[in-house]
Amino acid sequence: MPEQLTRHPDVTLQVLRSAGARCGEGAPQEILKACPRERFCKLPGGEVCVYGLDNAISMTQITAADWRALAQQAGAPPNPGMPPLTMAGVGTAGLLAGVLLTALVVRRRRGPG
Repeated sequence: MPEQLTRHPDVTLQVLRSAGARCGEGAPQEILKACPRERFCKLPGGEVCVYGLDNAISMTQITAADWRALAQQAGAPPNPGMPPLTMAGVGTAGLLAGVLLTALVVRRRRGPG
């Protein structure tokens, strides 16, 4: 089950709730046991833990080596004309798109309101 990192965890949790996820309600954490209770979401298809930048270091699925590799990538953008923050924005947009897609799939499976 995935851990998700976002600049806006509260918005992400709200989107997941709107699609029927049970977030921060004390649902049993069968896989993501280290996830902070208030950031844990239970969906029919599994579990999600939503981390903000302030608690990203607590993530268990990203190792110190992963963080170092990410920092190196941010320090040397592939295109000299593209600033590092643009690459971070692209990654954040991709993450948000994934969360929204998950929410839409869950909502579609549940049927209309």
